[in-house]
Parts: sequence; C-alpha cells; structure tokens
Amino acid sequence: MCWTRVAMIGGGMAGFRTISNSRRFLQSSSFRLFPHSASLPRSSTPTTPTVFIRQINMQAQNLAARLTSSGLLHTQGLVGGKWTDAYDGKTIKVCNPATGEVIANVPCMGKKETNDAVNSAFDAFNSWKKLTAADRSKRLRKWYDLLMAHKEEIGQLITLEQGKPLKEAIGEVSYGASFIEFSAEEAKRVYGDIIPSPLPDRRLFVLKQPVGVVGAITPWNFPLAMITRKVGPALACGCTVVIKPSELTPLTALAAAELSLQAGIPPGVVNVVMGNAPEIGEALLSSSKVRKITFTGSTAVGKKLMAGSAGTVKKVSLELGGNAPCIIFDDADIEVALKGALATKFRNSGQTCVCANRVLVQEGIYDKFADAFSTAVQNMKVGDGFGEDVAQGPLINEAAVQKVESLIKDAVSKGAKVLVGGKRHSLGMTFYEPTVMTDVKSEMLISREEVFGPVAPLLKFKTEEEAIHMANDTNAGLAAYIFTTNVQRSWRVAEALEYGIVGVNEGLVSTEVAPFGGVKQSGLGREGSKYGMDEYLELKYVCLGNLS
Repeated sequence: MCWTRVAMIGGGMAGFRTISNSRRFLQSSSFRLFPHSASLPRSSTPTTPTVFIRQINMQAQNLAARLTSSGLLHTQGLVGGKWTDAYDGKTIKVCNPATGEVIANVPCMGKKETNDAVNSAFDAFNSWKKLTAADRSKRLRKWYDLLMAHKEEIGQLITLEQGKPLKEAIGEVSYGASFIEFSAEEAKRVYGDIIPSPLPDRRLFVLKQPVGVVGAITPWNFPLAMITRKVGPALACGCTVVIKPSELTPLTALAAAELSLQAGIPPGVVNVVMGNAPEIGEALLSSSKVRKITFTGSTAVGKKLMAGSAGTVKKVSLELGGNAPCIIFDDADIEVALKGALATKFRNSGQTCVCANRVLVQEGIYDKFADAFSTAVQNMKVGDGFGEDVAQGPLINEAAVQKVESLIKDAVSKGAKVLVGGKRHSLGMTFYEPTVMTDVKSEMLISREEVFGPVAPLLKFKTEEEAIHMANDTNAGLAAYIFTTNVQRSWRVAEALEYGIVGVNEGLVSTEVAPFGGVKQSGLGREGSKYGMDEYLELKYVCLGNLS
C-alpha cells in the first residue's frame, strides 16, 4: 500500500494519502489494452475486497506497462524540453487510489529545478511571443489533435492515478482538449484598439501583449482540464509556462506535456516540475521572471499565493473553494431537478469545486424529493473506475475520507439523519458510500465547509427570500444552481445569488466558451472563453504625437 506524506500547495488537501485505482478492459481500434477482455474477471463485482484489489492490481500493472510502451507514461519532470530527474535523486510515489499500489516514482523536485524551469521559460518567451498568432494557433491546434487522438489512453491514465470512472475520465480529456482548441482559435483574435484622439496631431493606440512567464499550479481532481484551461490561453497569448501539477496526479500532466512537444511547441515553452510543493511555490513567487500566478485549489492556499505574489507584484488569478447551493423550488420539474442534482453532486465522487455542497429544497416537495433522490443515489454503482457502469470511484486519499466522516459525525450529533450511505464502502480503501442526509441545518459544519465527497445534505426552506439568504450565507461564491419552471423567479434568483456561475435547470454548466470563476473568497479572474484570454495579457497605451 502507498502511504505518502505530501505537503501540497496545489491540491487543497494535505496529509496522508492512500491512492488506489482500478482498471477496466477497455478496447479501441488504436489502443487495445486487453484483446480478449471478456475472459477477464470483472473488477467491479469482486467477491471480497482482497480479491477486488488483487484483480485491479494485475490490470493496472498491465495498463501502466502499455502506457509506458506507448510513450505517454513519463516519470521525469520537463525542464527546457528535457526530461529531468530531481537533482538530488529523490522521488515520490504516485499511487492508484483504488488499491494503494505504486504506479510510478516521479522526481521530488524543489527550488533548484524550479529556478531552471523558470529560466528556460523566460528564455523561450523571447522567441515564442514573436511568433505570429497564426503560427501559435497552428501548434496549439496540433496539440489539440494529438490529445483527441490519444483520449482513450489519457483517460485511462487519469483513472489509473485519480480514480474517477473511465467514462468521466475520457470526458475530461475531451473537455480539457476543448480549451486548447478554443485557445488556438482565439490566438488570432487578440485585438487592440485605436482611440479617437482629443488633439488633432496625435493618434492613440492600445496594444495587447503577453504578460510573460506564468506559474500554473493545478489540483488533482481534474489532472488534465485544470492544466489546459490555464496553459491553452497562456500559450495562445504568447506566454510561456511552468506547470506545478499535484503530486497526487502528475502523470497526466507529463503525458500532456509530451504531446505538446510532439505538436511542435518549442522546448522551454511548457515546463513541468513536481515534488516539494512549498519549495516550488516559493521559487515561483520569489522570481521576478515569473509575471503571473494562476492557481486552482483551496482558498487557504490561494490566500498564501496572493500574499506571496505581492513581493514582486505579479498578476494573480485564483479559482478557489466553493460551497455551492442547489436550490430546488416547489414548482421545479422533479425529474429535471433529480437529474441535475445528481449530476452536480456526485460527479467525480463529489470532488469538484462546483459540486452542490448544499441541496436546498422547498418545504412543499422536501419529503417527496428526499425519497426520490435517496432511491436514485442508492442505485449508484461504486467501484473501480474501470468497471462497467461504475458511477463512483474512490476518494483521492485517506484524508479525504476522514474529512467526510468528521462532517457527517458533526451533523448527526446536531440532529441530522442519514437516509442513505453514511459510512465507508465495503470495498475498503478510500471508497465511500454515496450519502444523503436530511434535517441538515445551516449552522452545521457540513453546511459551512466544502465536503469534497459524495455527501448530499438536504436543507429545507420556506420562501424564495429565505433560499437566497441561505445560499448567500457563506464566504464562498463560485457556483450555484436553481431548479424552477417559473421564468420570472429564475431571473430574480439568478441575479440575487452572489456567485460567479449560476446554472438554471442544469447541473453541468462548465464549457470552454463561457467564463469560469467566482466572487468573494472563491477567487479572482476568469478561465475559459474570451474573458479568460485577458488574464494573460497586458494593455499598453501608445501615443503617437506631433503628426501635423
């Protein structure tokens, strides 16, 4: 079993991690992991946890070997276009969250390696920014094409090191690649302005220029999409990047970096370092060559990065924690609300920053919804992410399970009731039962803190005004959801909610063409869409005088 003490700057959690994963016999015309998969045992229906883990381990080892032979499984950092070990030879273990078995050992890098990566990015910036937008666009488009050509292998790699169901993982590859495609298109649309001059002998121009070297710190829950959502627009604008992926899931980042090189993106434009998170973070923050920090992760770490960026006055964009309310009114279409609430709550085992953290249900349908929701949750299949029809994989580590347990314990001690789940799954490891709780109150910790697990607390409200107050009663402000058939209400409530993203009668709202980000302590700036491009650009005003 893999128990690794990890100090994380980018993942929102620290502590002991037990990662495990499973492996499904996926077949494709281009990449066939198990040619005769029907003859293999189904890892999703084990007779005992021990047999289950043994089956997955054998399958995972087979997958890792095949990924290595395909050239996508790298176990070194990328600095200046060269695959590099830690200078002192230290490594950290990357484990499978379904079994705890070691997948690979990767370099435990620190300050020296990060400084070299920053210098490589700085040197490459001078030439990369001078390429035409059309040239950068073509290379990004090629990167997109390669990601899509290898989406099954990369999806398998995501499931192997992160644990989410394979269908979700392959969906993440398509979603992540879409940011590269969109950025390739937007690279050619970074327009400046001509301002009418108040004086006849002057002409006034506004230029948009790349900010420079970007330090991109990403979490473990979306190991590809959180990288491409930052790196795509950065490269499109002419910036270069140093990526610090989570130590829990670095292999996906390295595979994506390999494909960037194959796409013709020059050495030094994309660099990847991982290992000693505090040292890496300090090197990025203290370097005057790094002009921007972009981070997705916990609010606590985001605040530290924001403070640390002050010394060199870097641009900062932060996508931090959430406490998303999902408000279901009496007049909602129950089927639509059920589908939406299930999707936004249990995707990736509840480990997303836009997951519904609180399900607010109006009193007229509270009991009816609770019964229907519980039935649907009870039918969710938990297991190895490679298993057939699995809806929920393991949590990322032991710390994640313990946090879920502590929040449920607090809620039950204060009067909440567990309708479904509420305990570790019989599969063992970090598997946890999908859980529904009723009689939850706003003062309980589970309503105040981000659960980041498969737990749906149901809170009752009477009026629209009460629902808005309950929803806004938090320091977070990332995503919120409304279910109602009343058009006027949907407008009123959407405008009143203090959140950067609002889904109306829809639980899955993320897309590369719309801005993603929050208000209050959920962060600064936006990612995706044309608005996300501006995060990597500086405005320069040019006054041309004495023309007469």
